[in-house]
Amino acid sequence: MSNHVLITGASRGIGAATARLFAREGWDVALNYNKSQMEAEALAAELSGLGGKAVPIQADVSVPEEAARLVREAEEVLDGLDAIICNAGIALPQQLLTDTTPEQWRRLMSADLDGVFYTLRAAIPGLVRQKRGAIVTVSSMWGITGGSCEAPYSAAKAGVIGLTKALAKELGPSHIRVNCVAPGVIDTDMNGHLSPEELAALGEEAPLCRIGTRSEVAQAIYFLASERASFITGQVLAVDGGMVI
Repeated sequence: MSNHVLITGASRGIGAATARLFAREGWDVALNYNKSQMEAEALAAELSGLGGKAVPIQADVSVPEEAARLVREAEEVLDGLDAIICNAGIALPQQLLTDTTPEQWRRLMSADLDGVFYTLRAAIPGLVRQKRGAIVTVSSMWGITGGSCEAPYSAAKAGVIGLTKALAKELGPSHIRVNCVAPGVIDTDMNGHLSPEELAALGEEAPLCRIGTRSEVAQAIYFLASERASFITGQVLAVDGGMVI
C-alpha cells in the first residue's frame, strides 16, 4: 500500500525535486502550486509515469481558505495523508529593513510563515485521527543565523523553526513527528538573480566549498519524512555545506 504526501510549492525548485524523490520511492504525491500551472501539470504527468498517483492542486497557501481546501482535496484524492511537506515560499530583493515596505513585509510573512500555519492547521486533525504521520517544514540557514539585508526572510524562516519545535512537542503524543530542513545556498530559481561568479563566491564560504543542489535538500526532506527517522522529532537539519556550524 502506498504512502501519501502533500508537498506545497511543488511545481519547481526544491519542491519539484522532493516530489520526484517521493514518487521514485513509491509514494503518491499531491503537488501544490500557486501560479505555475503548466510546470505542475508537466511534473504530475512525469511522476504518474512512475506508476503511482501524482495530482496537481492549485492553492495559494497564504490564504486560509485556500490552504484548507488544498488539504481537503489532497486528503480526498489520495485517500488520506501520511506526510506534509511545507515548502512554499518567496523571497524579497536584498535590502535594508528600513527600505522594506509594510506591504513587502506582509506579503513575505503571508507566504513563508502564515502559509505553513494555515496548511498545518488544516492537516493536523487528519494526522491526529490516524495517530501517525510526519511533517517537514522548510526554513533556511538565515532562519538560524539571520542574514544582513534579509531581515524579513530571516524573521519568517526563524518563525518556521519555532513553529516546528513547538508542534513537535504538541503532536508527539499522537505519534506525529515534526522536523525542519534549513537549506543554505542552493541552485534554485530563488538564487537566479545571482551571477555565476556570485554563486561561486558564496560557495567558497562553505567548508565544502560549493553551493548545494535541490536534490540534496530533497534527500534530507525525504529522510525526515520516512520511517528511517522514526525516532527523530523537533530537529532542524541544516543542508548548507557546513556554512552554519
